[in-house]
Parts: sequence; C-alpha cells; structure tokens
Amino acid sequence: MEKLISKLTEKHVLFTASFAIRLALVAYGDYQDRTMVVKYTDIDYHVFTDAARFITKGESPYNRSTYRYTPLLAWLLTPNIYLSMVFGKILFIVCDVLSGLLIYRILCLRGLGSETARRVCSLWLLNPLPMGVSSRGNAESILAALVLGTLLCMEGRRLILAAMLYGLSVHMKIYPITYVLPIVLTLRTPETRAGEDKEGRRWRKLFGFCGSFLNRQLFLFASVAGGVFCILTAFFYYMYGWKFLHETYLYHLTRRDIRHNFSPYFYMLYLTADSRWSQWLGLAAFLPQLILLLVASWAFHRDLAFCCFLHTAIFVSFNKVCTSQYFLWYLCLLPLVIPHLSLSLKQGVGLLLLWFAGQGIWLGPAYFLEFEGNNTFLLIWLAGLFFLIINCFVLVQVIAHYRPTHTPKRPKVE
Repeated sequence: MEKLISKLTEKHVLFTASFAIRLALVAYGDYQDRTMVVKYTDIDYHVFTDAARFITKGESPYNRSTYRYTPLLAWLLTPNIYLSMVFGKILFIVCDVLSGLLIYRILCLRGLGSETARRVCSLWLLNPLPMGVSSRGNAESILAALVLGTLLCMEGRRLILAAMLYGLSVHMKIYPITYVLPIVLTLRTPETRAGEDKEGRRWRKLFGFCGSFLNRQLFLFASVAGGVFCILTAFFYYMYGWKFLHETYLYHLTRRDIRHNFSPYFYMLYLTADSRWSQWLGLAAFLPQLILLLVASWAFHRDLAFCCFLHTAIFVSFNKVCTSQYFLWYLCLLPLVIPHLSLSLKQGVGLLLLWFAGQGIWLGPAYFLEFEGNNTFLLIWLAGLFFLIINCFVLVQVIAHYRPTHTPKRPKVE
C-alpha cells in the first residue's frame, strides 16, 4: 500500500493524473449537457460566455444581466466565442492544477521534503470539490492561483512580483483585500527595545510602532500592488464607466442576498428586505468580520500563510452571503496549514466529518424549500447558525493545534 501511494504521488504521475481527471470531467460535462435534463455546467459559465460574446461585438460585458465580475474575466474567455465553448473550462482546470503546483512549491520552501509536500498537495489535486467546481466552469481556480502565487513570492522573498499578483487578485475579486492587514504587519520594520524610564519607554514604543510602518519594502509593496489595482480599475472605468465600478466592487459591498445560503445573516436580511434599515443592517454585518480579522492579523501575522487561511475562513464563515464555492477560498490554503497541525488522524477525520455533517444538516431543509416549495426558512437559518458554530469550533481546534516550525524571512526586493 505504501509503495502504491508513493508511486501515485510521484510528481509527474500526480500532476498528469490530476489534469487528466479534470479533462475527463470536462468531456463528461459536455456529454451530460447535450443528453440530460440536469446540466453539468455551472450557470455562471454561461454568464461569463455571454459577457465575452458582448465584448466580441464591441459592447459592454455588463449588458449581460447578473455579470458582476471584472471585464478582464470576460476578455480572457473571448476564445469561448472564437474557438470553442470549452476553452474557459480548460483555462480553469489548468489554473486548478497550477494551484496544486504552487502549493507544492510553498510547502517545499516552508521546509517539507519533496515526497511529503507532494502527498499534502494531493489533498487539493485529488479533491473532488475543486475538481468539480473548475470542470463545471467556475472561475474560482484563477483566484486560488493568484493568491497562492502571491504567498509563494512572499515566501520566496520576491516582493515586487508578490505585489503585482496581489494587486491583480484584489482586482479579480475583492475579498483578498483583507490580506493587506497581515502583509503590512509582516513587512513593517521590527521594533527595538528602549532602555528608558517607564513613561519615556511608553512614548518611544508608540512612536516606534508608528515608525515601523515607514520603510522601503512596505512602501514598494503598497506602490506596486496599489498601482496594478488602480491602473486596471482606471482602464476599465474608462472603457465601461460607472457600471463597471458598481457591478465589480460596490454591488458586493451593499449586496443583500435574501435567497437561502449558509450565512447566519440571510434570514435577517430576508425578513428586513423591505425595511429602510435593510441597507444599514447589511453594512453592519461587516463589523464582526472586521473585529475578528484585526485580532487574527495581530496574533498570527508572523506566519503569513496561516494568517491568510484564518482570514479567509473567518471572512467566509461570517460573511452576509456564503455559498459552497466560497469554501474553496480557504480550502486552497488548508494544505499549507495541515503539515503544522499536531492533530491525530482520528481528530482530523472527526473535524472533517463534523464539517460535512454541518453542511448535510443545512441541505435537508434547503432541499424542501427549493424542490418541494415548503417554507423552511427558519430551519435553514437555524442550520446555518449551527454550521457557523461548527466552523468556529473547527477553527479554534486548528489554532490550538497549530505548531509553526520556522521563522519567516523578510521578503527581498528584486
């Protein structure tokens, strides 16, 4: 059995098999779409393709209703119109496998042996969830590759490239903006102890803390990342105007999704949909996220990969909209954390089963609402609260059993 596992996790076997399986799923999806009533392809993929079709006609991608992404994504998928409808799916599965390669490289930089790193990254490459999501035509794999690329460059001390990838990732989807908190704390100049009286030491410490953010590396990262983001934003604003800003960014800040989802806020937003306070309640939902993200950043910024994992898990769990595809945002970072957990196999499997059980309990009333037409909104909300408790418990266990094994080096300027 050990020989079989070693053989399957050989680098060329693992990555070739991972890509081949995803390619087979794309082919099967095309067959199912043509022959069955229930379609394999994600509805979002048709939205992307329609937006790309508008671009090929010289029109705005936002002529397609419900397209709420950067125009860059629609531009990338114009070969769907010129070449083949499966081009986008191929792009997504390539990014999916590339994410696995980036995980492998990061793990090696963090001190794991090559064979152990391959076994850990197989948890992503052979995971049915990212396989299914990317082969169905969901674009989350592009963002996973950008985020992991940023972490790899930070780990490899390539600051300019890391900043470019980070600026691009924030442009593609806004949630990585939360990573700016641990990144800034990572790049600040270490403080030195002051040998003065207590009062003088307090003021010196305050000024030293503020001054620690004034250094070349932090200024360079902010300039490059901000420059990439602002250039892309300005260009697409010039092309598509206010509609671009609203649909790509502002809509997601003010969004109040009253359809059933995993969010603990959905039922409140559903009941207050017509209230004049609804907009403010939606914005207030960001407050718990902000507090928890600030605490996590200060406590764990010395291990950037772990801190970004916590950030993403907190952001998704406490977000006012939460669907299954959002789980990929932190699942792509989980392999970077697993090697440093002191959990036993039994404990790890137990937490995994508990996490799946929480989703299963939620899916019960959700099925009766969506397919049977029963009013189960209250049960869905209670199941969502229970799932939030499970997520919090799992995160607490991960934090309690996390054992960092190295001290990260400061990124260098190329």
